[in-house]
Amino acid sequence: MFKNILIGTLASLVLLSGAVNAQVNLTAETASPGGATHLSPAHMTEIAGTKGIANIQLADGQTLTNSIQNVAEGKTDIAATPYILPFLMSRGVGPYGSLGKEKGAELAGNLRAINPFTLGIFLLYAYDAKNIGGWDDLKGRKIYNGPPRGGALTNARSMIQIVAGLKDGEDYEGLQVNWGQGTTLVTSGEPDAIVLPELFPGSRLTSVTAAGKMTGWSMPKAAYDSEAMQKYMQAPGSAPVTMDLATLQETMGDDWTFKSEDGTFRAFATIGGNVVHKDMDEQLVYNLVSAYIETLDELMAKAPYGKTVGFDVPMQGMCGKNPIKYHPGASRAWIDAGFKLDECALAK
Repeated sequence: MFKNILIGTLASLVLLSGAVNAQVNLTAETASPGGATHLSPAHMTEIAGTKGIANIQLADGQTLTNSIQNVAEGKTDIAATPYILPFLMSRGVGPYGSLGKEKGAELAGNLRAINPFTLGIFLLYAYDAKNIGGWDDLKGRKIYNGPPRGGALTNARSMIQIVAGLKDGEDYEGLQVNWGQGTTLVTSGEPDAIVLPELFPGSRLTSVTAAGKMTGWSMPKAAYDSEAMQKYMQAPGSAPVTMDLATLQETMGDDWTFKSEDGTFRAFATIGGNVVHKDMDEQLVYNLVSAYIETLDELMAKAPYGKTVGFDVPMQGMCGKNPIKYHPGASRAWIDAGFKLDECALAK
């Protein structure tokens, strides 16, 4: 009897040891807390550990331009990104100009998507005390338009140039700080205005109103409908956004005033997701993404904006000029969970 118990105990220990050893160690990089860009990989980190799939060491406050290059070069396992960055990398332009087209295309070809999210909706806003008149009152101003590098800065600069005809460093002074310092910069009062991707309601917008009431401006209808803006909003990782002004006002409360010429708030959103190297083990990716999908309700309940950022819309931002496709393990997980993925989003 004792011998049987001993043998059974030893067998259990061997199985347990095997399960522990099977749990891999992964690294991940993302932006600072406060948005879907952080919440998504943070949730994946949590459920991967809870379910015994992987131990993920998540580094936040990172510049995502560098993060996806780290993944492409095999230095990091998972990174969050707006999809504009792999597009720029694939062409060796913008922040990847030093790579050149050939090297940039090679590195971008190593990236595969595993899950989606909306990073934010770009808008102009300012403290009421600054007496800003809107998009036509930005010349000569100090404008906080993103971190020192990355897709957010590129998009904000482009938005200001298309809508207001102004260039950073020539027509206005652009202020850039890392995401973790953004709220402090805004509340310091140094910027006259801000153009950033935000969530409604997002933690940054909630925090900055502690220092005063804010006004946010819709993109003017003429600018939104212009050929230049319509073309820009079709770029990889971008999507046009319209919202009812009254609904937005109600959502954000009395600390905010939103302005538009016709009751419709117009902007564009930045779409992105988490990416991995194409050579990551397919079964590992399948297990990670399956666990993530199984807990989507839990994920969406973690933040006020949880149901508005497309955590459960795997096709958002995919195909077209976006060079990123889904990792086979991830696409299998989404499809097995009942989601539809277009052929153009699948890696061959």
